[in-house]
Amino acid sequence: MNLIELRDIRKTFYLGEVVLPVLKGISLNISKGEMVALTGASGSGKSTLMNTLGCLDRPTSGDYLLDGEEVSRLSNDERALIRNRKMGFVFQNFNLLARTTALIQVTMPLLYGRDTVSQKDANRRAAEMLTRVGLADRMDHQPSQLSGGQQQRVALARALINDPPFLLADEPTGNLDTTTTREVLALFKKLNEEDGITILLVTHDPKVAASCRRVIRMADGLIEADDVTPGGAL
Repeated sequence: MNLIELRDIRKTFYLGEVVLPVLKGISLNISKGEMVALTGASGSGKSTLMNTLGCLDRPTSGDYLLDGEEVSRLSNDERALIRNRKMGFVFQNFNLLARTTALIQVTMPLLYGRDTVSQKDANRRAAEMLTRVGLADRMDHQPSQLSGGQQQRVALARALINDPPFLLADEPTGNLDTTTTREVLALFKKLNEEDGITILLVTHDPKVAASCRRVIRMADGLIEADDVTPGGAL
């Protein structure tokens, strides 16, 4: 069953009198439980496509069905609700607050969401998630006290705290060394295989893309290749 269906998605930016088409007709399906890499050179349109998939931006035209619901035409508030309930985001720069403990960082999506969650329950759930990503002994540490890999694990725990079915990761290993990159990718793979979370991994690194079973390559606003491999490699 498809989690994502894109039908002739186009995105055009208007800069004064300049018309800049970035996505030029993207159609693709991503099934529930897939782990997919999205690759392409700078300017290929992959970041714009990711923003569209993450309901951070609307396409100029086309249809985007997420779990059977057309989401591209929803209001800003409705799309924010979709993001909170159905998506988790992990970024290259971690996006952690400087003087905030790992535990509190992870509770934030719960405390600022639409559903009422007590601080006690939020702390409990955050502690469980941090334990799951291997940070049981780092819950009271601030980002400056954590390595890059540990900071990315905090960001991942925060992205997963609402049990989203869809995880978007934008260059999540871009600031990590080779060993830590393997560890983080192994964690993504475990979440995909054991929990069935659908993962979209945006990367320019072919070695990182090789960790996914499916690799979509973009060029000039179009899908240039969509390859399925026997299994991801780390």
